Amino acid sequence: MLYKTPSLDAEDHRVLAEIEQMRQKLRHVLRTQPRWTGQLRRNLTARAIAGSNTIEGYAATVDDVEALMAGEEPLETADRTRVELEGYQRTMTYIQALADAGDDFRYDAGLVNGLHFMLQGHHLDKRPGRWRDGPVFVTSPDDPMVPSYTAPACPDVPALMAELIDWLNHGDLDAPVHVRASMAHLNLVNIHPWKDGNGRMSRAVSTLVFAREADNLLPPEFSSIEEWLGRGQNTYGYYRVLQQVGGPAWDPTRDTHPWIRFCLEAHHRQAQQAQRRTDLLSRAWVHLGAAAEEAGLDERVVYALLPAFWGSKVRRTVYQQDAELSDQQAIRDIRELVRLGWLVPHGKARARFYAPGPRMDSAQQEVRQSVAPYADPYGARD
Repeated sequence: MLYKTPSLDAEDHRVLAEIEQMRQKLRHVLRTQPRWTGQLRRNLTARAIAGSNTIEGYAATVDDVEALMAGEEPLETADRTRVELEGYQRTMTYIQALADAGDDFRYDAGLVNGLHFMLQGHHLDKRPGRWRDGPVFVTSPDDPMVPSYTAPACPDVPALMAELIDWLNHGDLDAPVHVRASMAHLNLVNIHPWKDGNGRMSRAVSTLVFAREADNLLPPEFSSIEEWLGRGQNTYGYYRVLQQVGGPAWDPTRDTHPWIRFCLEAHHRQAQQAQRRTDLLSRAWVHLGAAAEEAGLDERVVYALLPAFWGSKVRRTVYQQDAELSDQQAIRDIRELVRLGWLVPHGKARARFYAPGPRMDSAQQEVRQSVAPYADPYGARD
C-alpha cells in the first residue's frame, strides 16, 4: 500500500489553474524559439542541479554548475561536490532526453535503478543501482543523532517499489501532472529504496513525471521545483512537511494533502519565477541588442552580455559555444566589451571570468524597473 493521492479542494484547483495559465504563457514565448532560449534552459537546469544538491549538503554555485555543463572547470566547487554535481547532471540530462522517448515508454525497476547508478555510480560502496540491503533512517535536520523517519524494512522494498512502478505506469492517470509528480516524489522518498541518494532521486523522478506527462512544448526544467526547494527556509519547510506527512515511520494511511499543498505552492512560485525570467530576458535581449548596434558591435555579443545581465560569471569559452564562434572572434568580442565597460575581467588563465561592468548597471535598472513582487498562491485574495 502506498501513500494515497488526496482529493483537491477549490483552492488547490484555483492554484493549479493559475500555474497552467503561467505555463501557457511560457509555451507561447518558447514556441517562437527566441535565440536566448538555450542559455535560459541551461541556467534553469543548473539552478535545479545546484538546488537539489544543496539540500543534501553539496553546496555549489549556479555559475560552477553551468561551467560543468559546458565542459569547463568550476571556479569554486571542491572535488567532492563536483562528482556529486556531475552525477546529478548525467541523471537530469537523461531525464530531459526521455521527454520524447515515445508512447512505448514504461517505468520499470531497470530504469529507476539505472538513473540511480548515474547519480551514485562514484560511490560503489553504497550499492548504486541496487535496492538497499539493510535498514535506513532519515535524521532530523535539527539533530543528526535523532532519527526523524524510519524507512520500511529492507525485505519490503522490492514489493513496495514494484507497487510504485505499477502506479507510475497506471495509477491516478487522471490527476493533474503536478499532483502525480508530487505523489511520486513522496512515495519514493518514504520507501527510501537505496542506501544513499534517495532525496535527489525522488526529486529527479518527480521531474521525469513532468518530462513524460506534461506536453513537450514546455521543457521539464521549466517545471522543476528543485531550485526553490534548495533555498534556506524552503529547505526547512520541505523537511518539515515530509516529516508531518510521512510520520515517524512508513504509514500510508496518513493525510497527504499538506504535502500536495506545499508542492503546489512551490510550483506556483517557481512558475512565477520562470515567467519573470523569460520576460526579463526577452526585454534584455532587445535592449542589449540595440546597445550593441549603437556601439557598432555585432548582435551576437548579446550572448555574452545576457549572462552578465542576470548576474552570472561570463566565460569566454562558453560565449564562444553559445554564439558558435572561432577562438579569435570570441577573444576580440570579449576584449571590445571590456574596453567599452560592459564587462570587467577577473582572474587569470583558465580561471578568468567576466563580471558586469559599469555600463551594465543602467541596462539592469531600465529593464527591471517594471518587475512586480511575487504573489502568494494560497494568500488572501481581494
